[in-house]
Amino acid sequence: MNDTLPTEMKLEIRVPATPDHTNAGGDIFGGWIMAQADIAGSIPAVRESKGRVATVAVTNFVFHKPVFVGDMVNVYTAIKKIGNTSITIVIEIYVERNPRKIETIKVGEAEIVYVAIDDNGKPRPVNG
Repeated sequence: MNDTLPTEMKLEIRVPATPDHTNAGGDIFGGWIMAQADIAGSIPAVRESKGRVATVAVTNFVFHKPVFVGDMVNVYTAIKKIGNTSITIVIEIYVERNPRKIETIKVGEAEIVYVAIDDNGKPRPVNG
Protein backbone atom coordinates (compact mmCIF):
# COMPACT_ATOMS: atom_id res chain seq x y z
CA MET A 1 0.00 0.00 0.00
CA ASN A 2 1.35 3.42 -0.92
CA ASP A 3 -0.60 6.53 -0.06
CA THR A 4 0.21 9.68 -1.98
CA LEU A 5 2.10 12.33 -0.05
CA PRO A 6 0.47 15.77 -0.05
CA THR A 7 2.10 18.12 -2.53
CA GLU A 8 0.20 21.19 -1.30
CA MET A 9 1.47 20.79 2.27
CA LYS A 10 4.91 21.29 3.80
CA LEU A 11 6.90 18.52 5.45
CA GLU A 12 7.68 20.05 8.86
CA ILE A 13 9.23 17.15 10.77
CA ARG A 14 10.52 13.62 10.26
CA VAL A 15 11.20 11.48 13.30
CA PRO A 16 11.71 7.74 13.78
CA ALA A 17 9.31 5.83 16.01
CA THR A 18 11.39 4.00 18.62
CA PRO A 19 10.69 1.52 21.43
CA ASP A 20 10.68 4.44 23.90
CA HIS A 21 7.42 5.62 22.29
CA THR A 22 5.39 2.42 22.69
CA ASN A 23 2.23 1.77 24.68
CA ALA A 24 1.50 -1.38 26.66
CA GLY A 25 0.43 -3.16 23.45
CA GLY A 26 3.77 -2.51 21.79
CA ASP A 27 2.46 0.00 19.25
CA ILE A 28 3.49 3.63 19.19
CA PHE A 29 1.57 5.58 21.83
CA GLY A 30 -1.09 7.88 20.37
CA GLY A 31 -0.09 10.67 22.74
CA TRP A 32 3.43 10.69 21.28
CA ILE A 33 1.98 11.00 17.77
CA MET A 34 -0.26 13.84 18.96
CA ALA A 35 2.79 15.59 20.42
CA GLN A 36 4.63 15.32 17.10
CA ALA A 37 1.59 16.80 15.31
CA ASP A 38 1.44 19.67 17.82
CA ILE A 39 5.16 20.40 17.43
CA ALA A 40 4.89 20.32 13.64
CA GLY A 41 1.78 22.52 13.64
CA SER A 42 3.44 25.11 15.83
CA ILE A 43 6.23 25.64 13.30
CA PRO A 44 4.15 27.38 10.60
CA ALA A 45 2.14 29.14 13.33
CA VAL A 46 5.32 30.64 14.81
CA ARG A 47 6.62 31.47 11.33
CA GLU A 48 3.37 33.20 10.33
CA SER A 49 2.89 35.09 13.60
CA LYS A 50 6.58 35.97 13.90
CA GLY A 51 6.62 35.06 17.57
CA ARG A 52 5.39 32.81 20.35
CA VAL A 53 2.22 30.77 20.04
CA ALA A 54 0.23 28.54 22.36
CA THR A 55 -1.97 25.60 21.44
CA VAL A 56 -5.57 26.51 22.27
CA ALA A 57 -7.62 23.77 20.62
CA VAL A 58 -7.35 20.46 18.88
CA THR A 59 -10.52 20.67 16.84
CA ASN A 60 -9.96 17.33 15.11
CA PHE A 61 -7.60 14.38 15.49
CA VAL A 62 -8.15 11.07 13.74
CA PHE A 63 -5.91 8.01 13.84
CA HIS A 64 -6.38 5.93 10.69
CA LYS A 65 -3.78 3.20 11.27
CA PRO A 66 -1.28 2.20 13.93
CA VAL A 67 2.33 3.31 13.93
CA PHE A 68 5.01 0.73 14.66
CA VAL A 69 8.55 0.78 16.01
CA GLY A 70 10.86 1.45 13.08
CA ASP A 71 8.38 3.58 11.14
CA MET A 72 9.64 6.97 9.98
CA VAL A 73 6.95 9.46 10.97
CA ASN A 74 6.47 12.38 8.57
CA VAL A 75 4.25 15.28 9.61
CA TYR A 76 2.92 17.66 6.94
CA THR A 77 1.20 20.99 7.62
CA ALA A 78 -0.71 23.75 5.90
CA ILE A 79 -2.28 26.95 7.17
CA LYS A 80 -6.05 26.71 6.94
CA LYS A 81 -7.10 30.02 8.47
CA ILE A 82 -5.57 33.11 9.99
CA GLY A 83 -7.72 35.07 12.44
CA ASN A 84 -6.95 38.17 14.47
CA THR A 85 -4.97 36.30 17.15
CA SER A 86 -5.29 32.69 16.01
CA ILE A 87 -3.93 30.43 13.30
CA THR A 88 -5.57 27.14 12.34
CA ILE A 89 -3.23 24.47 10.98
CA VAL A 90 -4.23 21.28 9.17
CA ILE A 91 -1.90 18.35 9.69
CA GLU A 92 -1.46 15.01 7.95
CA ILE A 93 0.72 12.25 9.36
CA TYR A 94 2.36 9.61 7.18
CA VAL A 95 4.79 6.82 7.92
CA GLU A 96 7.41 5.23 5.75
CA ARG A 97 7.56 1.54 6.55
CA ASN A 98 9.72 -1.37 5.38
CA PRO A 99 13.06 0.16 4.29
CA ARG A 100 13.70 -2.64 1.78
CA LYS A 101 10.56 -1.75 -0.14
CA ILE A 102 9.24 1.49 1.32
CA GLU A 103 5.52 1.74 1.91
CA THR A 104 4.01 5.19 2.52
CA ILE A 105 0.92 5.05 4.71
CA LYS A 106 -1.32 7.88 5.94
CA VAL A 107 -1.82 7.14 9.63
CA GLY A 108 -3.59 10.24 10.89
CA GLU A 109 -4.76 13.78 10.46
CA ALA A 110 -5.53 16.70 12.70
CA GLU A 111 -6.56 20.32 12.91
CA ILE A 112 -5.00 22.43 15.64
CA VAL A 113 -5.59 26.07 16.57
CA TYR A 114 -2.76 28.19 17.94
CA VAL A 115 -2.98 31.70 19.40
CA ALA A 116 -0.20 34.24 19.04
CA ILE A 117 0.97 35.40 22.46
CA ASP A 118 3.11 38.25 23.77
CA ASP A 119 5.92 38.03 26.33
CA ASN A 120 3.35 37.91 29.14
CA GLY A 121 1.43 35.02 27.59
CA LYS A 122 -1.48 37.21 26.54
CA PRO A 123 -3.07 36.98 23.07
CA ARG A 124 -1.71 39.41 20.51
CA PRO A 125 -2.55 40.10 16.88
CA VAL A 126 -1.01 37.61 14.46
CA ASN A 127 0.17 40.38 12.17
CA GLY A 128 1.05 42.85 14.90
